Amino acid sequence: MLEELLIHKPDDPIEFMINHLKQNNDDAPRICVLGPPASGKTTVAMWLCKHFNAIRVSQETLLFKEVLMQTEEAKAYKERNQKIPNALWANLIQERLSNVDCIKQGWILEGFPENQEQAWMLQSSGIFPRHVVMLYAPDTVLIERSGGKRLDPLTQEVFHTTFDWPSDPLVQQRLVKPEDLSEQEVSKKLLEYHRNFPEIFHIYQKVLKSINADQPSVDVLSQVLAFVQTRHRSAAPFTPRILFLGPPGSGKSLQAALIAQKYDVVNICCGQLLKEAVADNTKLGELIKPYIDSGCPVPDNLVLKLLTERLSALDCLSNGWVLSGFPRDVEQGEQLQKAQINPNSFCFLGEERGPAPGEEEIEPWPDKCSRWPNCGREKRVFFFHLPYESIMERLSQRRTDPVTGERLL
Repeated sequence: MLEELLIHKPDDPIEFMINHLKQNNDDAPRICVLGPPASGKTTVAMWLCKHFNAIRVSQETLLFKEVLMQTEEAKAYKERNQKIPNALWANLIQERLSNVDCIKQGWILEGFPENQEQAWMLQSSGIFPRHVVMLYAPDTVLIERSGGKRLDPLTQEVFHTTFDWPSDPLVQQRLVKPEDLSEQEVSKKLLEYHRNFPEIFHIYQKVLKSINADQPSVDVLSQVLAFVQTRHRSAAPFTPRILFLGPPGSGKSLQAALIAQKYDVVNICCGQLLKEAVADNTKLGELIKPYIDSGCPVPDNLVLKLLTERLSALDCLSNGWVLSGFPRDVEQGEQLQKAQINPNSFCFLGEERGPAPGEEEIEPWPDKCSRWPNCGREKRVFFFHLPYESIMERLSQRRTDPVTGERLL
């Protein structure tokens, strides 16, 4: 919304934002799929449309499937074998993307922009993709692919005589060879693409990911999906509020200490906080002391009151905090929300099970926490699988230094 305000600079910002909320769906996908000829743009775009129920916008759809104000003018250029002007393409795209279905469902823009001028025109029209997928492959591979490319005129799906031949005989019969697929024509298009590629890459570099198209289509699609489902980091400042959850022995205290040291946030261990309150002879400490002396759990209302008081301190409000040891169950978590203690990062350090069959091990926690600042305002959940046997081994071999309080194995 702020982006639209900066672009349009309306006289009445409040009314503009109200209309924006009525007419726009900020969660809808806005994706550009770019790449050289025969790199698989159509396959990727159609697959993304099916996955997100989004609208596919390409040269073919704009010229032959849509009835837009300037469609006939663009067709006239096509019939005369003349290049369609960039301004005309930009107008067609702007008109199509302003329709209700594209606003509500999102859009996948295939093959656009083709050059720097088109990219600038789209930006001046307020069209900014959230994700740009740039496919690439060696020219020799692309030229070989283009020779076997076949098109289904009914569904517009693309197949290949070697790599992706349809099993349905009816589909096989209606496949046609696209025009301009001679090696000379493909080489000419590749040359033009390589000439324009660096400028487009520079414009969209912050939202762009290059993906190797010279691999099985399943791998390409999985990489594309993983990228377009990510949200980009927000540059807006925020105070980190981190919550560590996990079974005993999963390393909550250690990782909290490392995070607090590296990013200068306040490390709050719930158990340690209770002991400090008792040692300082505070009013809450006097209420808590009998429970600790008897080995009974401290009531949740006392723990919450102590936590609320500590997290409201100036150092926590200014630097942020990392909390471990609370909540321990769903009820405590709900009470934490009612007390308006809302973390913006969740880290689950371990589950009392090993990886499920066929499930991959997650990368080590130090690698994860090194990227912690990139989480922006999003809530990230990190699962660290820890088998029950490992938990028991850690707890049974844990030793505590009575002087420093440090835990060792």
